[in-house]
Amino acid sequence: MTDLTLNCRRLFLRNHTVDVRIGAHDFEKLGPQRIIFNVELFVPYSASTPTQDDLAEVVDYDFIREVIARRVAQGHIVLQETLCDDLMRALIAHPQVQAVRLSSCKPDVYPDCEAVGVEIFQTKSPT
Repeated sequence: MTDLTLNCRRLFLRNHTVDVRIGAHDFEKLGPQRIIFNVELFVPYSASTPTQDDLAEVVDYDFIREVIARRVAQGHIVLQETLCDDLMRALIAHPQVQAVRLSSCKPDVYPDCEAVGVEIFQTKSPT
């Protein structure tokens, strides 16, 4: 086991479905596509244990949703890789977040598979 799994709280957003203007192919540029996001934030246990049972003491799940919504609102994205990299930069920048696992997938592109997608994992660089 790594220090992240031993000493961190893992917050997650599962199967968050958003209509996104994304794609490199002409047919993908005709309108938004469903994208399913899965996000895990690793926050040090010592920095994420509330003492007052107060939302201000933890990383709010709304933070994840807002990061996704802000990026999607910026307009058409050609590649899922670009989308995930942009989201990763915003998520890992949170002062309490030490690592992020993020995936996006397009469930409607090919009829012969469940989805196509990208997953990335990044830890915060020591300062």
